[in-house]
Amino acid sequence: MTKVHSLTVGLAASLAVALAGPAAAEELDAVSFGTNWLAQAEHGGFYQAVADGTYEAHGLDVTIVQGGPNAANQALLMADRIQFYMQGNLIGSFSAAEQDIPVVAVAAIFQKDPQVLIAHPDSGVETFADLAKLPTIFMGKDLFSTGFQWMKAAFPGFRDEQIKPYTFNPAPFLADKMSAQQGYITSEPYAIEREGGFVPELFLMADAGFDTPSTMIEVKADYIAANRDVVQRFVDASIIGWYNYLYGDNTAANDLIKQDNPEMTDGQIAFSIEQMRDFGLIDSGAAETGGIGCLSMEQVRSFHEKMVEAGVVQADIDYAKVADDGFACKNVGAELKSE
Repeated sequence: MTKVHSLTVGLAASLAVALAGPAAAEELDAVSFGTNWLAQAEHGGFYQAVADGTYEAHGLDVTIVQGGPNAANQALLMADRIQFYMQGNLIGSFSAAEQDIPVVAVAAIFQKDPQVLIAHPDSGVETFADLAKLPTIFMGKDLFSTGFQWMKAAFPGFRDEQIKPYTFNPAPFLADKMSAQQGYITSEPYAIEREGGFVPELFLMADAGFDTPSTMIEVKADYIAANRDVVQRFVDASIIGWYNYLYGDNTAANDLIKQDNPEMTDGQIAFSIEQMRDFGLIDSGAAETGGIGCLSMEQVRSFHEKMVEAGVVQADIDYAKVADDGFACKNVGAELKSE
């Protein structure tokens, strides 16, 4: 069952509201944000903006609606039960456009999709293209129908016969040194290191050319038209939340993550944050000039062309309608970044 709840704000924000009086709290715009999976560090900036009062400072009372295997948060967006949704990547956006679903991405927190292919260190795989030499790649049907079709178009040698079902269990991969498996660079490598006792070879699909942004903030087009100021404030506050999560004290945000997802551990959170930083998932690409959250229409165009060439999406959709670059790319909160 999807867990819907209001998260507790930080002490500083609570004191600010108390000092401002009850009228200030009544003036907050109440909105809900649906994530696309269980609470984790990859959602950290949004939880940070709740925990430290950033959303409230921007006039928002934000409820985070946790996703999960049985959640239907995108459907809640379409039913106007939530106002903002965490879209995984542009393939979801293009799919919505093909079905005439009027949703728009207004920010891209991850400049790189975290999807990775993982290999054994002694398998002879040194480059992404070398993965084509392996007899087995464990991969789920969703990635097979999208990312693998791009792999076949972009690199010679990949073939359907390599693919075996991935059941989100690393055991088959660990048992077969001449195999690879899919995963998120922020997640599965941690389990493999712990269970397999070795550091795996990681090949980020984004670095090989699968250049979709990820962790995008998606909104219905009619909501943007009627509430552009609310959308702008939500985008700004979320971006500031991400700067503070990556470069400030994220203890309270991590506590909220673990409150929502009791199976999440401090070790997994620390690993995920390190991976986000080391592989430039957030601070790269368009974010280098426009700040965290920057959404590049050139990137949208480029990725659309690649997916058309791979036969994943239709050529005749208006890709320009799936995103609006007028909300991010303003370096909001960039002064919070530290090395």
